[in-house]
Amino acid sequence: MNIQLNDIIQDIRQTVAFALQEDIGSGDITAELLPADKENTATVITREDCVLCGTAWFDEVFAQIDPAVKIEWHAKDGDFVAAETKLVTLQGKARSLVTGERTALNFLQLLSGTATQSRKYAQLVAGTDIKILDTRKTIPGLRTAQKYAVAVGGSHNHRIGLYDAFLIKENHIAACGGITAAILRAQELHPEKPIIVEVENYQEFCEAASHPVTRIMLDNFSAEDLQKVAAHPSNIPVEVSGNITAAEIEKLAKLKISAISSGSLTKHLRAIDLSMRII
Repeated sequence: MNIQLNDIIQDIRQTVAFALQEDIGSGDITAELLPADKENTATVITREDCVLCGTAWFDEVFAQIDPAVKIEWHAKDGDFVAAETKLVTLQGKARSLVTGERTALNFLQLLSGTATQSRKYAQLVAGTDIKILDTRKTIPGLRTAQKYAVAVGGSHNHRIGLYDAFLIKENHIAACGGITAAILRAQELHPEKPIIVEVENYQEFCEAASHPVTRIMLDNFSAEDLQKVAAHPSNIPVEVSGNITAAEIEKLAKLKISAISSGSLTKHLRAIDLSMRII
């Protein structure tokens, strides 16, 4: 299930509070150059095409610095906006505007970058039943924010953390004494939780497929083994993972798989170039 904004309001507040403390510390001494009662209007534009995301984090920055700052958005999360588009207009104390500028833009540029990457990947499987999934390879402290951005862009969330689903990988398999042993133990411990098993070859796939697991993840499978999986009679959903690029997604979209997971959605991204100017 994809993260919804209403479910992470407290997380947004805490994340923004930490970011502001990190930036402001004992006080913004440069903002002290400005008259305390001076008011200004500011605008933010994007210097490049992007999918907008992160407006709630942007708003929260100024809500915590100065609730009197007025914010008017000209686009919303999920909108595609062209370069040089004005995204938002702010009005309030000049000191508040300059103090919040960098932190607010940091959230907006990072999450818009994540959403933009997500949209590109989602478009590669448009018209198929395949879902593009993110991973836990997120920036520490910003997992829910980035996973929200992935959903805004049109892709989907994998498990959120270590608590909401089993993902049995090679180290778990080795420590448990095999795939079957790990699956049986998972079913015993938390029968209500999804069980996803990562396998590295066709033989391991067949063993995992002999159990009623939720999904089987194929890690760095060869083209030959992918064809074998496609011909296997199992109805268990299959996920492909490992060094997934845009070119690979186009190839995989033709196979009998239900999902493609890619860490690059959240770790190999480039922040969007945004600019805030006081009028």
